Amino acid sequence: MVKPLTFKGDKKPKKRKRTEAESLAEGEGSSKLARAAEDGADDDSWVSAEAAGDVVGPVMLVLPTEPPTCIACDANGKVFADPIENIIDANPASAEPHDVRQVWVANKIYGTENFRFKGRYGKYLACDKHGILSATSEAIAPPETWNVIATADTPGTFQLQTLHETLLTAAESKKPNGAPEVRGDATEISFESTLRIRMQARFKPKLKASKEMKERAKVSRKELEEAVGRRLNEDEVQRLKKARREGDYHEQLLDLKSKNKHDKYG
Repeated sequence: MVKPLTFKGDKKPKKRKRTEAESLAEGEGSSKLARAAEDGADDDSWVSAEAAGDVVGPVMLVLPTEPPTCIACDANGKVFADPIENIIDANPASAEPHDVRQVWVANKIYGTENFRFKGRYGKYLACDKHGILSATSEAIAPPETWNVIATADTPGTFQLQTLHETLLTAAESKKPNGAPEVRGDATEISFESTLRIRMQARFKPKLKASKEMKERAKVSRKELEEAVGRRLNEDEVQRLKKARREGDYHEQLLDLKSKNKHDKYG
């Protein structure tokens, strides 16, 4: 089930205090649920994409402006640079959205290596042949199709390239105190075209795989002993837990069961 986006500063609903009797009544089942909730607490935190393959799910396209801004869109499909409020010491690598208009849902277009970015109002980020950005279409066509290219000499940053092979950039406004101008018609990689992509941790493949590995290792001594059919020493418990992480659990389990038979008839 997809979780609603949460932002820093949102008020959390108050929880009713539980009595000791209620807590005891739920027993081990509630403990497992509590541990699962605790383990998932970081799922909605925001991290930086490191490779194009990381880019999936809710993302924030952080622009190289001073102060930092990000790409946002309004209900009319206007795309603009929006100031970032949730940020530490103006470090773009710590940016988080405070408004859903700053969030885009990224996905690869089926059968290609290209990406699409769906905005808050269900329309896709697009760039026309003149470099004008918008978010007015619910369908995918060449203007809504993007390449995400890792910047070779600046790890953790990216270039967003159109099918016209032009790049998205953010330049200082020509108007006094005006917002940075975001366009998609640059022909060369530069500082102005170098973006950071922030994303929710639960969608990052590396972190997701690490979490799944930890989940596989979570098994009690009692469960392991029931599977083997006897009491286990500490080395055997650790051996089986390691096997669950590394994917050879059943082989190790059969080995210990075989040892049981040898001990019984030896």
